[in-house]
Amino acid sequence: MKFLLLRPAYKEEKNKSGFINSKNLPPLGLLYIGASLEQDGHQVELLDYYAENISKEKLKNSLISSDAIGMTVYTNDYKPALKISRLIKDIDTEIPLIIGGPHCTFLQKQSLRDISYADISVIGEGENVIIDLAENLQGNKKLADIHGIYYKENGSIISGKPLKVIENLDNLPFPARHLVEKYDYSTFSFGYKFKKKVTNLITSKGCPFHCRFCSRYGNIIKDWKFRERSAENVVSEIQEINGNYKSVVIVDDNFLADNKRAHKIFDMILESNIDIEFVIMGARVDTADKELYLKMKKAGVKYIFYGIESGNQDVLNFYNKNINLKQIKNTTALAKEMDFFIGASFILGAPIETKDHIENTIRFACSLPLDRVNFVPLIYRMGSSLWIEAVKNKKIKPNQYELLADSSHNLSKFTEEELIEHTTNAFKSFYFRPNYILRQIFTIFQHGDYSLIKKGVKSLILFNKLSEAGKEIIKSKNIN
Repeated sequence: MKFLLLRPAYKEEKNKSGFINSKNLPPLGLLYIGASLEQDGHQVELLDYYAENISKEKLKNSLISSDAIGMTVYTNDYKPALKISRLIKDIDTEIPLIIGGPHCTFLQKQSLRDISYADISVIGEGENVIIDLAENLQGNKKLADIHGIYYKENGSIISGKPLKVIENLDNLPFPARHLVEKYDYSTFSFGYKFKKKVTNLITSKGCPFHCRFCSRYGNIIKDWKFRERSAENVVSEIQEINGNYKSVVIVDDNFLADNKRAHKIFDMILESNIDIEFVIMGARVDTADKELYLKMKKAGVKYIFYGIESGNQDVLNFYNKNINLKQIKNTTALAKEMDFFIGASFILGAPIETKDHIENTIRFACSLPLDRVNFVPLIYRMGSSLWIEAVKNKKIKPNQYELLADSSHNLSKFTEEELIEHTTNAFKSFYFRPNYILRQIFTIFQHGDYSLIKKGVKSLILFNKLSEAGKEIIKSKNIN
């Protein structure tokens, strides 16, 4: 059989800010699905709407040669997924359309109503489920016997057998990266320039911590837990892609959670003939130690991103971050000592926050040796503890999948306009400081990459226009 895998997006949804996020990178979940299918003897094609403008004619040509469609769906892009699914069925009403991803996992049965043209919805991990579905499409297995799915039958939405969580991640094949070799995922970001080619890597699933703002499968899936691949398996994958890729973005929620495993991974990298620059997109400030960071530096780590979230201890406690301000200062200082490019996220607008809290966070961010920051207003996201609590307390409705924490929803002390203003001021306060600009210019000359000056100017102009952009971002998060 031939499967066509799709990642949907709005055409205008491009990376203009320069921030690294999952959509700037290869669709790793689909690449794992593709690898499972290929290992089972099937053919796979992948189209990434985020990476290219795909015409109806191109989609039609791919559909003609395919036996089934698989599409990943995130809550914030389920509308373009619906649009594309309608187009698919306009072209071929009979082709099976399978959807999966976070929207399907959190909403399960409802996802088949939201994406009404889809036939089957996969809950949680799809690497094993897709093989069972291929068996069904070939007439060898009943849908009712497949774990972790919902499907349509005679106008009703029916569940298969209970979801099975994959216990041993080492049993999974490595992602089928050849499926996206036609795309360039390295056209960002200000302040740090990737060596081409770029890919991403995940070494664990889930997170052992329980921050209240974070969407977690573990909040709705009973047996979902933090699982890690072995150090040997991780390094084996790195060795496989060494030579083909020069930059690897590690996208774990918390890559350094297991200190012993992290030491072993970097020891093995240092013992191997690996020439790759690493970006760590998920790190906590309480997992740092100097010996580990020295190994990371020697192994090629260049960029590390922390979820700091606030400059107020009471707000950190409210979010259940289980970190303190001293740890933040010490860890960012250690990262700067290693000459890492340092990124961090901050959240504004917790229910307990006042204007003084927000001003404290901005001052705190400016006091740290950070190269890149992202200030965002608090969003109540489906699957987070805050969202679940708010639904339970009837502050928000169950069909409000992502909602701005503003005063109109009784979720904070600030109006939508005030949150936009505070977020805009935070960006300006951080990026328009003379000492920050001079430090970045010095870094650019030190590294000899003068092309980053042009990118920096463009980004600073962009930050100056955040007020209008912020309105659009916040509107998009009020999903009903």
